[in-house]
Amino acid sequence: MKKYILLIFLLSATVFAQSACKLTVDSKTGKPMLVGKLDRQAFLDSNFAAWFNMQYNFYKPDTQVIKLIAPKLKDKKIEIVMGTWCSDSRREVPRLFKIFDLAKVPPKNIEVIAVSRKMKAPAHLTDSLSIERVPTVIVYNGKKEMGRIIETPVETLEKDLENIVDKK
Repeated sequence: MKKYILLIFLLSATVFAQSACKLTVDSKTGKPMLVGKLDRQAFLDSNFAAWFNMQYNFYKPDTQVIKLIAPKLKDKKIEIVMGTWCSDSRREVPRLFKIFDLAKVPPKNIEVIAVSRKMKAPAHLTDSLSIERVPTVIVYNGKKEMGRIIETPVETLEKDLENIVDKK
């Protein structure tokens, strides 16, 4: 009996994990893409690591601004809606992770949702977010949205984040 319970538990955990993040094929390019909720580990996959690591390693953020925003970001929830097929997402998301690493933003405060070209994710994860372009970075204080960076920063990612967390 215990074996069957363990088997059911493992199967349901596997099904749940698969619905959270799914590797699929982009119908436009034929290349792999992710859809659903994912974590940073997803970018270690060989399909995504090259562009993620290149942007992460070569980005030189403004460390003075990061020092200013670091304490203000620690208790904020950050939601990133992106497309692994999207050139803007491929550029900005690794750079955001570098900023968050330098600012020591807890990983539990960062949620990443990958969408299809139709801006859809499984389980209606983005239905209430009004996503029109990716990447969209949403900063929350509790459940209240403080601001967004949509597609590309107005100034730089760090300055735009500073403008969001400094809003009164």
